[in-house]
Amino acid sequence: MTRARYQQVSVQDTPYYHCVSRCVRRAYLCGDDPVSGQNFDHRKQWLVVKIKHLAEQFSLDVCAYAIMKNHYHLVLHIDEPTAIEWPDEEVIKRWANLFPRNAALIETLRKNKTNRAARKQLAQYVSLWRERLTDISWFMRCLNEFIARQANREDKCSGRFWEGRFKSQALLDEKALVTCMAYVDLNPVRAGLAESLANSDFTSIQERLIEQAKKSKSRSYKQSRLLTRRSSKHLIGRQSFSKQGTLKSLSALESFDNSLLPITRQGYFDLLDLTCKVLSLDSVDQGKVAQVLEGKQCMLSKLGISPEGWLKGVSSFHEYYSLAAGSESSLIRFHKSRIKKGVDLKFPNKWIRGVLSAKMLYGT
Repeated sequence: MTRARYQQVSVQDTPYYHCVSRCVRRAYLCGDDPVSGQNFDHRKQWLVVKIKHLAEQFSLDVCAYAIMKNHYHLVLHIDEPTAIEWPDEEVIKRWANLFPRNAALIETLRKNKTNRAARKQLAQYVSLWRERLTDISWFMRCLNEFIARQANREDKCSGRFWEGRFKSQALLDEKALVTCMAYVDLNPVRAGLAESLANSDFTSIQERLIEQAKKSKSRSYKQSRLLTRRSSKHLIGRQSFSKQGTLKSLSALESFDNSLLPITRQGYFDLLDLTCKVLSLDSVDQGKVAQVLEGKQCMLSKLGISPEGWLKGVSSFHEYYSLAAGSESSLIRFHKSRIKKGVDLKFPNKWIRGVLSAKMLYGT
């Protein structure tokens, strides 16, 4: 059953969310269209550039993304404390950048600032806009509407571009967050579109590798090749720095107890690189799997994830969870929180969706 978005998104329970949007009828509207024979890979660049532009205006951080042929993934972090601290002028400026037509309304209310009703109305608008600038639904609306209009203009047609509203998934703890980020970053590898992280075009892991290559004083051959890829030109040239947000630093990912996650940028790169190699092995060869992941067992153990659970999660995360993802205890807390807020559940005391998957992936 379709539920209202406010029943699915709860910043009090988690600031991290996995969002997915698919093209209508899952057509390849962002890749090679088998019917017309046209290639629409340039639309992937539209998405990346728009995502980064919106991240600069909204109080939302992009943790991971992957743009595929007929859908895209985003892992977003809601930064509500920062939005609360914004002065009113900052809120107005950001909202006007997103919706320039509202500038006329703002100017009118400012001209009548001596009027009590005008001041009150402006204050109400500022409060509403501040809330919307931390709203995932408004972020996705701005993103999907822009791409749909752009694509329809290019195709000289009208109608739906996306199949429906986006899907959101609450990431309730560190295990779910890191597993989901890796699942998103490894999308092209799993789909057989790339053999390595550097070749995974239009993903956050490739962008992170590019940023590392830019800062490197003695670049390797692979880093030099990466900086000359045509598909990543939107991340390399000067235009990549103008009015665009940056990815949330891996070292700045907050845990759920107000500390930082026990992962480093290089540790994450190495773990995903090893996971790429494992995914290319025969699934029945458990000996090789354990041997390849042995080097990163320490990092996985800090997160409380076994090598077997990690591989299942990064391979089929979408199959194990639906509305929320995390360990068994996290899912139970989220379930109780939703009941407390008045969400109408069919079997509130009998069944919590995802608990069996949590036991399979994380043991508890």
